[in-house]
Amino acid sequence: MAGKATNTGKYGEWAFLLGVVLALIVGLFSVQLEEAGAALYVMGVLAVLGLVVGLLNIKEKEVNSFLLAAITLLMVASSWGPITEMLSEVVGGYGVIIAGWLTMFFSALAAFVAPAALIIALKAIYNLATK
Repeated sequence: MAGKATNTGKYGEWAFLLGVVLALIVGLFSVQLEEAGAALYVMGVLAVLGLVVGLLNIKEKEVNSFLLAAITLLMVASSWGPITEMLSEVVGGYGVIIAGWLTMFFSALAAFVAPAALIIALKAIYNLATK
């Protein structure tokens, strides 16, 4: 039985690593993904990976830390606009490119983290309601 729990944890770890790497790839190749019509599908894969992470990775003692980190990350992702505008103005053409990469990276990371946060929040509410 212990080996089975370890394998489940490994799947969750791999899902997490794959989600972060995929979010980085989305950021770097966002233009190409959108031109190919694949951006929506990749975001869907990120959401599914987030669900896997939420279901397999986070233990009860890690819930508060995870939710705090998820809230912080989602707030950063949603408030990135003014920073990218400033970057575009200050650096010029390259700033626009970098701002686009960062915006898509944070959007992809949010698509990955939000479903995991939803699962963990629901687990936490269930645990509180059943105690």
